[in-house]
Amino acid sequence: MYHIISDVMQIGLQIRSTGSPASLPRTVIWLTSSMPRLVTADRALSCRLERTEGLANARFVEARARIAPDSGAQWIEVAGAYAMFDTPNSPCTQTFGLGLFHMPTVADMDRIEAFFKDRGAPVVHEVSPLADKAIVPMLHDRGYRLVELSNVLFRPIGEGDLADEAAPGNQSLQARLAGADEKDVWARTMAEGWREFTQFADHMRDLMAVSSAIEGNTMFLAEIDGQPIAAGALAMHGGVALLSGASTIPEWRRRGAQNRLLASRLSHAVRSGCDLAIFCAEPGSSSQRNAQRHGFQIAYTRIKWGLM
Repeated sequence: MYHIISDVMQIGLQIRSTGSPASLPRTVIWLTSSMPRLVTADRALSCRLERTEGLANARFVEARARIAPDSGAQWIEVAGAYAMFDTPNSPCTQTFGLGLFHMPTVADMDRIEAFFKDRGAPVVHEVSPLADKAIVPMLHDRGYRLVELSNVLFRPIGEGDLADEAAPGNQSLQARLAGADEKDVWARTMAEGWREFTQFADHMRDLMAVSSAIEGNTMFLAEIDGQPIAAGALAMHGGVALLSGASTIPEWRRRGAQNRLLASRLSHAVRSGCDLAIFCAEPGSSSQRNAQRHGFQIAYTRIKWGLM
């Protein structure tokens, strides 16, 4: 935080001496324009971020239930947490917001655990470090263990992101909203981006088919001369835009498709009234580093707890 303040003070001196920030690097201009909207990574922010991601997962479960009624896909809300069942081994089968909106009682925990066990699924919770402090000893006493860490990153968004969408670049490469009649194209493009991971191929095709059926999911395509080469999605709730996955077909990587998709999604989010964007990544991963290069900062490290 202190080095950012120091940088901004120096930038202010440069602006006063030149009369204009026009010659400064774009990242510097972003700092000066966003500093008045400084967002503190507190419990209120965590409630916004966690609810947005939890609701996006709930919408996925609803889409599964709609296109595959026999799947048993369902979600419930208990003590402010969303408990979701997609399939037993689905990454969406877990809770979001446990202990963040309300501290669960013993009876609440019994109900949540029964929800998963009755469906033959593991009991897993994504828990914000800003949740009630009493949640950790409760989970420990009930036999839970840490199974995964993820970093939740965010950044304020605004008018500057509208300008980024129009930034010059490869004019044959464009990103745009996918039409309602392009759901299959979007799903195939998303799945193709994972095709080198042959062990997950069928799983990814299934996930993308369901994702394309989510109500309110905003889908984007990146194209070169009209040919889809990459795809991404955006989910929005309460002014928060969740960048919920993107992939590029292997032979079309390193051509700027992901940057175009990011700019297009952020611009759309701003036009839709969002003031924050959220992105989740494995700590220290290339995805995290890429997000940080685009102005995202780590809000907190989230812990996934599993019942042993």
